[in-house]
Amino acid sequence: MRDINWQFRPMGEGGLLIEGTPPSPLVNRYALALAERLTALRLYGVEAIVPAISSLLVTFDPLLLPWDALRAHVAQVLAQVDPAPELPARVVEIPVRYGGAHGPDLPEVAATLGLRQEEVVALHCGQVHRVMMVGFAPGFPYVGPLPPALDLPRRATPRIAVPAGSVAIAAGLTGIYPARLPGGWHLIGRTELTLFDPAAEPPTLLIAGDGVRFVPLAGGVTP
Repeated sequence: MRDINWQFRPMGEGGLLIEGTPPSPLVNRYALALAERLTALRLYGVEAIVPAISSLLVTFDPLLLPWDALRAHVAQVLAQVDPAPELPARVVEIPVRYGGAHGPDLPEVAATLGLRQEEVVALHCGQVHRVMMVGFAPGFPYVGPLPPALDLPRRATPRIAVPAGSVAIAAGLTGIYPARLPGGWHLIGRTELTLFDPAAEPPTLLIAGDGVRFVPLAGGVTP
């Protein structure tokens, strides 16, 4: 952890942001482990603990827990915590139909990366990825990191509406749209799984720290 610079910053009167730089998969694993440890401690005055790709937000009641005391406690826990394991304890399979109407950007993605469509699919399905955070919209997972060969920026022009279940890539990550939403990621496939159901417990199919294995289905491009 000596190669990671941790910063503690106030976020309004009731928020503490712990951010690790430079961002990396290891920083994410520390953020996930810290979130799990703090949740287990049930610290008096803490209201919510939200891990992100390279940071962790702790919200709290400043009338019950002073900011300085919370910062000192979190720093102590962080110094003692080990990063989350490289292989997640829970792995969720996501069946995907790639290409065609399900993933209209797949041909352009393959051409831009200098790959065949089948090679893009093979790389996308070839390893267990990690849910690095859930955000943007309820149930939207940021999954990665992807193999370097699949790294490309977001679309120059975002779409006004992306169909629910769309599996997309950008900036070294995969996202899965839980609902019909605007978005600027490259659409390479679609799943029929429900990513967010407010009546379910938990309401999201995936949570931060889960493993994800994408499984290609017949009726789309397969490796």
